[in-house]
Amino acid sequence: MGAPSRRERLRSATVAEIKDGARRLLVTGGVDAVSLRAIARDMGMTAPAIYRYFPSLEALVAALAGDLYDELRLLLEAARDEAGADPVDQLLTMSRAFRAWSVAHPAEFGLIFGAPGPGRNAFVDGCVDPDHPGARFGAVFIQPILDLWRRSPFRTPPPELLRQRLGGRRLEPLRLSHGEVPLEVAYAFLSGWTRLYGLVAMEVFHQFDWAVTEAEALFELELEMFTAQLLADPPTRDDALPTGEDPPPTVEDPPPAFPTGDGPPPAFGAAKG
Repeated sequence: MGAPSRRERLRSATVAEIKDGARRLLVTGGVDAVSLRAIARDMGMTAPAIYRYFPSLEALVAALAGDLYDELRLLLEAARDEAGADPVDQLLTMSRAFRAWSVAHPAEFGLIFGAPGPGRNAFVDGCVDPDHPGARFGAVFIQPILDLWRRSPFRTPPPELLRQRLGGRRLEPLRLSHGEVPLEVAYAFLSGWTRLYGLVAMEVFHQFDWAVTEAEALFELELEMFTAQLLADPPTRDDALPTGEDPPPTVEDPPPAFPTGDGPPPAFGAAKG
């Protein structure tokens, strides 16, 4: 492939300038402040001229979201590489890097991880493609969990319960974006991401202010608890169910709200009685 032509270089530079302008407006005024007209005015362009580069505001927002996911992924990959070869160290270092970026960039975090908005819905819908920026971001977290599982299976809910709750086509979107992974790995990834995202989002959006003065301390505690669960030995079949409780129904026999017996199976990571 030859070097880009002058026209191509100019177009690429203009596209980058448009996205930089969109990000500045996002940071200074929130997502509602981002408009093609405002960006064109700041760049000294006419409003119709900007449509030669982006057909709509939604297309621009989606492109900006992709850039932000890539920026964050590259940051996490660098943190992972600095952490060394141990999967747990990689997860800890990347989780801390994710929190630091998010707290330092609340407007950008809100665009890619917050409420739906212009361009956001279409961007999320495309995340089932493995080459999608969001899927590439997720793969950075999935791989260490998969490596850890291959090295030493960790504690999860009983396999029968995982198959009932997550079997069949329930994880089809995850398979499309990340390929086949063991149910145990999928569960650990999804539960871990829910935990990580929830903590960081509550801190970024100041939803912890009523409860804690140092959100980082709670964040570190939750990291310790999650990694302890990943390092715990998996339960035996006798450990997996309370004494006297029947095994859960098979997939062909849909389970009730909880397996029969005195209550739900032990929580993920709960101490054995």
